[in-house]
Amino acid sequence: MKTYVNPDKKSWAELLKRPLFDVSELYEKVQNILNEIRKNGDETLRFYTEKFDGVALESMVVDKAEMQEAESLVNNDLKEAIHLAAKNIETFHSAQKTGIKKVETIPGVTCWQKAVAIEKVGLYIPGGTAPLFSTVLMLAIPAQIAGCKEIVLCSPPNKEGKIHPAILYAAKVAGVTQIYKLGGVQAIGAMAYGTQSVPKVDKIFGPGNQYVMAAKQLVSMNDVSIDMPAGPSEVLVVADETSNPAFVASDLLSQAEHGADSQVVLVADSRETIEKIKAEVEAQVAVLPRKELAEKALSHSVLIALDDPQQRIALINEYAPEHLIISTKNYRDISEQVINAGSVFLGEFTPESAGDYASGTNHTLPTNGWARAYSGVNLDSFLKKITFQEITRKGLKKIGPAIELMAEAEQLEAHKNAVTLRLREIEKD
Repeated sequence: MKTYVNPDKKSWAELLKRPLFDVSELYEKVQNILNEIRKNGDETLRFYTEKFDGVALESMVVDKAEMQEAESLVNNDLKEAIHLAAKNIETFHSAQKTGIKKVETIPGVTCWQKAVAIEKVGLYIPGGTAPLFSTVLMLAIPAQIAGCKEIVLCSPPNKEGKIHPAILYAAKVAGVTQIYKLGGVQAIGAMAYGTQSVPKVDKIFGPGNQYVMAAKQLVSMNDVSIDMPAGPSEVLVVADETSNPAFVASDLLSQAEHGADSQVVLVADSRETIEKIKAEVEAQVAVLPRKELAEKALSHSVLIALDDPQQRIALINEYAPEHLIISTKNYRDISEQVINAGSVFLGEFTPESAGDYASGTNHTLPTNGWARAYSGVNLDSFLKKITFQEITRKGLKKIGPAIELMAEAEQLEAHKNAVTLRLREIEKD
């Protein structure tokens, strides 16, 4: 971890650079696999599942017997925790429903918008270094609330050809309709194009490694919509002299343990605050089971001390973190000035872990600075808005002449004529 004290604003962009990896050959490799999937379907899926996951599958479909087996393997305490999280996620996302509001823009001209569920959605759930069954809840529950007719889930199998039981149990709780033993590029390609076994979907959601992200971006150009551009997980924590160093250190490490490409950033009021937190990080990381991954992430993370409170806020908004934890005395004041962040956690007793699991908010969030333009997954992510309008004779008389003039100015005579013919009919009455 590198420490900087009052760095010049001109240097911030360089200090806050996300970890960069050589992807010069990545997109070509991924595109080649996608092309094979489009051409050969299930045959290619089986080939790459055996190559990358080390298992030859007779069937990619998770059947009823496997679901029952998985449920028996999940202990009751974890089941209760999953149900608690599911209830809170459902409560929060259900509150995002909006009704239809008709607006009369001018007498006789009525416009409105109707939210309609995306019919078929695909969920990608990683199962590599950590089985992210919490992501099943975060994606499938709002899809169910939205009214999506088909909720297709893909997750990589283990060497025995099984998906982690907690993932399958969460899928049952969340209302997933179809589950397939597929990981990586082959899962994304299968859902984007459809194969003999896997249905094509309209939109793909979910996190993944750089190959999964590349596949999502490539298929989104022509074949299917995706939730958002995303990359490795990240957190920015704001601390001051009142912060509990142990709490802050645990928040930094909760992101660092995601993987070697994760990034953690600490913004503090002084070097003294940083040193206290740094000592706690070193003590806590030493006993983590995922110590090696966390230490790699910490090696490209930064600790920044800024005396000026407004500079701290400016740095937050420039970085646009996926997760922002404000663990300071005046956290509410700071939060009001945040304009770029995926999800914000306020106060010392609001760890980022709560949002990852059970508070109710969604943990599928924009990374790599995309929080400047993208929201995290929410109920609207699973809906499309269709606009309607209805115009009476009186209404067309009011706006028709303006339409004619504008169409004529754009040299679109057929547009103008569509109004002119109607206005002439109205004048006959």
